[in-house]
Amino acid sequence: MKTFQRILYGGDYNPNQWPREIWQEDMKMFRNAHINSATVNVFSWAKIQPSEEEYDFSELDDIIDMLSREEYDIVLATSTGAIPAWMAKRYPEVERTDYEGRHHKFGHRHNACPNSPVYQKYSAKLAGKLAKRYGSNPHIKCWHINNEYGGECYCENCEKAFRVWLKKKYGTLDALNQAWNMEFWGHTVYDWDEIVLPNVLGDGMENGRTAFAGISLDYKRFNSDSILANFIGEREAIRVFDKETPVTTNLMGTFKGLDYFKWAKEMDIVSWDNYPRYDTPWSETAMCHDLMRGLKDAPFMLMEQTPSQQNWQAYNSLKRPGQMRAQSYQTIAHGANTIQFFQLRRSVGACEKFHGAVIAHAGTENTRVFREVAQLGAELERLGDAVLDSRNEAQVGIVFDWDNYWALEYTSGPSIDLTYVRHIHEYYKYFYDRNIAVNMIPCDADFSQYKLIVAPVLYMVKDGMVEALETYVENGGTFVTTYMSGIVGQSDNVHLGGYPGPLRKLAGVWVEEIDALAPEQCNEVVMHNGTSCSCGLVCDLMHLEGAESLGEYGKDFYQGMPAVTRNSFGKGHVYYVGTHMEEQGISGILEQAAMDADVKSEISDGNGLEIVCRSAGEKKIYFVLNFTDQEKHIPAALLGKKDLLSGEDVTEETVLKKYDVFILQ
Repeated sequence: MKTFQRILYGGDYNPNQWPREIWQEDMKMFRNAHINSATVNVFSWAKIQPSEEEYDFSELDDIIDMLSREEYDIVLATSTGAIPAWMAKRYPEVERTDYEGRHHKFGHRHNACPNSPVYQKYSAKLAGKLAKRYGSNPHIKCWHINNEYGGECYCENCEKAFRVWLKKKYGTLDALNQAWNMEFWGHTVYDWDEIVLPNVLGDGMENGRTAFAGISLDYKRFNSDSILANFIGEREAIRVFDKETPVTTNLMGTFKGLDYFKWAKEMDIVSWDNYPRYDTPWSETAMCHDLMRGLKDAPFMLMEQTPSQQNWQAYNSLKRPGQMRAQSYQTIAHGANTIQFFQLRRSVGACEKFHGAVIAHAGTENTRVFREVAQLGAELERLGDAVLDSRNEAQVGIVFDWDNYWALEYTSGPSIDLTYVRHIHEYYKYFYDRNIAVNMIPCDADFSQYKLIVAPVLYMVKDGMVEALETYVENGGTFVTTYMSGIVGQSDNVHLGGYPGPLRKLAGVWVEEIDALAPEQCNEVVMHNGTSCSCGLVCDLMHLEGAESLGEYGKDFYQGMPAVTRNSFGKGHVYYVGTHMEEQGISGILEQAAMDADVKSEISDGNGLEIVCRSAGEKKIYFVLNFTDQEKHIPAALLGKKDLLSGEDVTEETVLKKYDVFILQ
């Protein structure tokens, strides 16, 4: 498989939206910004295929020829993210039916039913025609299928396909009825055609929850698989004519709708779109990068970010001077080998006309944003291929699992405030703040690669995971899990025998009850080391079964009961955190777990800086970033190393202001 020879620096380019005299102006401005790549043809299906039997590649030919002459690296999209009007008119069934049961007309994007034979036929056909026409062009460095896949459909095509999917999974209706616990409310089905999709016309609820989580979970899996089949269909059509060029599609971080670990197995390289809110913690953005890298345990592409403001969010603030540059280097630090923007020239109309771009509506290079883009481009040119052969390594793995994501947020009780990503991030942040590298890993990862495994709210424990965890801990690993773990199996049926179900032996505790605290309520945990902290949301009322208590509840009728425990299991240890603790409490537990696992930061005194290491053999490259409001000195352990951006060695006098970056080797 081909690999990139340089850091791709560019982004989404839509010359088809502009008169041709603008194209040459763009080429000049892009050169001045040190841009070396362009993503084209993302939403051009209607222009390429104006009718069912007619294809017109003339304009795209000119765009590809122009970029090739200019020696650009081209990311060529298949443009199948929005269907053309003629298709919706002639084949109305190609449009989606939404959760409320409304069948849509032509409009928007991501608007095709994934189980529509019409969509499957024409999307794959278009991808094949593009590959046949352009696949031999050496400037095509990556195929970009569709765009930001997502959404659901609840039409008759999907209902029929779902029944086929279920028959393949369960084999018999008896097995399906048992898995979904259909005795409840007398829901037993006696024929496959009696299965109804779980939208609000069936067992779905208006608040997004569901009367039967089993069927809704399976529909999430089915929908993810159905959309993935669309991706595979286009990929295989490309592969008929182009066997080598990497194929990707742009993912969206912790997006809930698709099982990205399953998707990554079908992608040659992971790419994603990074759009943090104005108030998103830098640790959350770093976690998303680590998740995208973790999908294949390999470097990834940043397919989209904005050079300045966004337009889809409630409050679309400008990026402050230096912020885009620092954000870009944070992305590379966590494993990216590309920096790409949406968009290169700002659109003149429609819903993204205020979305930031390299070239603003003023159409001039004399803007702050353009100067910052040009500065970063010049630096990336000097950096060359210095980081392309390096990887991120970690001793800590944090489990992220889409089945758990879906199941935890489908479940009715104990609290509506139990949201998956929030709890993962709270545990990730401990390691981020201490510059301890983390890999985000799936449930079926090779745990033996890590000294410490953390799995917050591991609500669903699937087949094989308990055995893998027990082997891991017996052999000396350290495992941390929390409240709302070990509760259900893969169909959201409770593991009987007491919480935390199959983790009970491993954790050495039995949870008898789970109290849910409203937002205005709280308890406290009094630790044996003399500290105490507030807790809330949920409180496990648990009994020790071999574990030792590290702290007890300080209030309510369960005052004095264990809240946090540690269990010796074989050569390793298991920590069970029975309540949602404030940051101070989480940090105390993870500090002890890290000591058990002998996990340390590579740079022990980070001085409040974010420090990330990418390595290749003996070569180590340290990214040092200041996201604080205070000036910071370089940690002593890094003094004397050369900054690859300036070519100078850092000294005791070296200071980082807010958004300053050093790349040290």
